[in-house]
Amino acid sequence: MTFSPNRVAVVTGGAQSIGRAIVDRLAKAGVDIVIADIQLEKAQASAKEVAAATGRRAIALPLDVSSTASAAEMIEKALAQMGRIDILVNNAGTTRDNLIMRMDEADWDKVLDINLKGAWNCAKAVIRSMMKARYGRIVNMASVSGLAGQAGQTNYSASKAGLIGFTKALAREVASRGITVNAVAPGFVPTALTKDLPPDLKEALMKMIPVGRWGTTDEIAYAVEFLAADEAAYITGHILSVDGGMVMM
Repeated sequence: MTFSPNRVAVVTGGAQSIGRAIVDRLAKAGVDIVIADIQLEKAQASAKEVAAATGRRAIALPLDVSSTASAAEMIEKALAQMGRIDILVNNAGTTRDNLIMRMDEADWDKVLDINLKGAWNCAKAVIRSMMKARYGRIVNMASVSGLAGQAGQTNYSASKAGLIGFTKALAREVASRGITVNAVAPGFVPTALTKDLPPDLKEALMKMIPVGRWGTTDEIAYAVEFLAADEAAYITGHILSVDGGMVMM
């Protein structure tokens, strides 16, 4: 996989877990990085580490993806400081799991606002500059829960299923301008979002994975790097499952 010189990527939620793995992979491939995260101090520390390790430009910017104004301000600052944005990875996400009988309306709204509206906010903010450049790669972070559903995750599954529809619709809108829009649908990976799952649920989920193990953050990041690379110009509107065979469609 190759990237033309001076490519710049914005990775939302890039300060930790899958987001940090994506940042590391893209930087090592020669891409300059904007880590956009609500945890600014953690993002700043990550940017310093990435710059020191790879020699790439790396900056941190504050971002609340659920806020349209925050997303627009982040993209404006990224363009001002980096000069361009070639790649957007909509990785920021959250969970508020519960059975629907016990789920609060606030938990529904929070997950939809971050996971789905957040991707819309960031894509809307960046798309004009990509259209002018007639180049862009947008990679959205979906989930197996958006493909198959998961009990106790009506909010999360709905947000990720919506993100899949968003990915396909936007891909059709911007394909003629040299912009591709794809999604990666991870299976179960050890992250902050999965660490609190009950042991019996983890055991049950393991039985559903044909390869017999959970994935790694780097395996998810590899898929993002593939879809963001120059060579992926003829792939758009695609949902790439990285789940050990858990959901075969």
